[in-house]
Amino acid sequence: MPKVTIRPQKISDAKRFYEILNNPNFIYLTTHVGSIREEIKFLQKNAEKRRKNLEHNFTILYDGKIVGALGMKINQQRKYIGEIGYFIDENYWGKGIATKAVKELEKIGFKKMKLSRIEIIMDTRHKASEKVAIKCGYTKEGIMRKYIENAGKRSDVYLYAKVK
Repeated sequence: MPKVTIRPQKISDAKRFYEILNNPNFIYLTTHVGSIREEIKFLQKNAEKRRKNLEHNFTILYDGKIVGALGMKINQQRKYIGEIGYFIDENYWGKGIATKAVKELEKIGFKKMKLSRIEIIMDTRHKASEKVAIKCGYTKEGIMRKYIENAGKRSDVYLYAKVK
């Protein structure tokens, strides 16, 4: 059975992330990368973001191959709350990879980061992302209206959360 692992992101992940993120089928993703150089600049900021406890970003590996990424943003007003976000290469959708990766990051969030609440926010139309939250045991707490902006349009999102 193929193994899903996560590790801190590296600058050398930039090209692969750029390839994955520029898939036109990523219609619910609000992160768009203009160039590999732009992705490198983002990755270069990871160490400082981690040190300041702003974000903790990881690469998702499937049998050792980079297939996506996920991260935990820390709420700066309520540092006991984290928000998980993730993306997976379309060629690996539907294999349970995001679910396994989220469970790994959740362990880090609750144990190492000492969070007491973790949230997952997704576009209400993004059924696959909602399925990940449900499989990981998150509870739907509601709808936040016009919460995210993507391609100039604001969309409603579901708020799922798990508390320790």
